Amino acid sequence: MPQTDKQICIPPELPELLKQFTKAAIRTQPPDLIQWAADYFGAMCRGEIPSVRERSEPVPSSNWAELTPELLKILHARVGGRLIVHVEELAQMWKVLSLPTELFNSVMNVGRFTEEIEWLKFLALACSSLGVTISKTLQIACEVLSCDHDSGPARIPFSTFQFLYTYIAEVDGEISASHVSRMLNYIEQEVIGPDGLIKVVDFTQNPRVRLE
Repeated sequence: MPQTDKQICIPPELPELLKQFTKAAIRTQPPDLIQWAADYFGAMCRGEIPSVRERSEPVPSSNWAELTPELLKILHARVGGRLIVHVEELAQMWKVLSLPTELFNSVMNVGRFTEEIEWLKFLALACSSLGVTISKTLQIACEVLSCDHDSGPARIPFSTFQFLYTYIAEVDGEISASHVSRMLNYIEQEVIGPDGLIKVVDFTQNPRVRLE
């Protein structure tokens, strides 16, 4: 076999995808594994929820997957850019990834969501369960929403950052609206470039930006 100096890049989400596929295959026990695998990944490529057999008995809590930024990226990809997601559809997506039902219910309660869920608000609260501080929560959200992982630092439109920060601060309840306004005005006027995008370092390494 001819040698090559070309480096093979493994997508960061691949291990989690394979882990969830393995769990789904064990749960479903398909008679034709190859055909089922083709259908499973075909559904994911189309943005659909793969068919997985439901358990007849309760799933022990030890079998739930831990929420990670990588799983949130997968969830965000399945939402497919929609602003509103129906609660039953999102709950099914959550379940397919074997994420804890208790966490889903907690996010629903904190956000006071009903039948139709504003996806960015749900995502923000899900990120807050991983981030100890508001700055860390926004960093995770930026990394989940960014499409620049292969070409540079994670970044998102400032308008999206503004929406997320305002909402998280409102839910937190301990940050004044005037402080939020001052920080957003400073970032918009002094930090954001002509492309209108904000990078993680813009709000994590700038000493004049204090989000909380």
